[in-house]
Amino acid sequence: MTVLLAWGRAIDALSAGVGRVAEYLVMLCCLISAGNAIIRYLFNISSNGWLEIQWYLFAYVVVLGASHTLRKNGHVRVDLIYGSVSERKRLWIDLIGLVLFLLPVCIFLTWLCWPFFWLSYQQGEMSANAGGLIRWPVKLILVTGFGLLTLQGLSELIKRIAALTGRIDIDVSYEKPLQ
Repeated sequence: MTVLLAWGRAIDALSAGVGRVAEYLVMLCCLISAGNAIIRYLFNISSNGWLEIQWYLFAYVVVLGASHTLRKNGHVRVDLIYGSVSERKRLWIDLIGLVLFLLPVCIFLTWLCWPFFWLSYQQGEMSANAGGLIRWPVKLILVTGFGLLTLQGLSELIKRIAALTGRIDIDVSYEKPLQ
């Protein structure tokens, strides 16, 4: 279990680093958006490439930020019973959810997205818009994002098992969002 926990810590560090990159991409997306708007209104020029890079960056932020969000226990939950059960039961709910839902879906989506990316890469697929960008980088981020989410899911699974066996303590507190 010690080796698995060390592996989990390495995955957590990777997710934290990728999360920091996603945070900077938000800033970059805002700067590009503002710059594009200023140039469009001041000089009446624009490019579809600038619009598409904003879309790409938004996709990168969402997909890359998913593993970081899971690591921070900040993902969305369906709070039917989770908020009102003991910590041990929360660990079991998380474990079952990881094994039955998150991991199989992420593995399947990683596998499904690979040929989608690879074909685009091989063909040098370009946007149909004038001045548009190449498409394979935004398709690669799907493979990367689901792969990272799979890894983070494995790390969370290791931590839940270790917590259930008493080897570590983890915080599974949950605060229901205000509505």
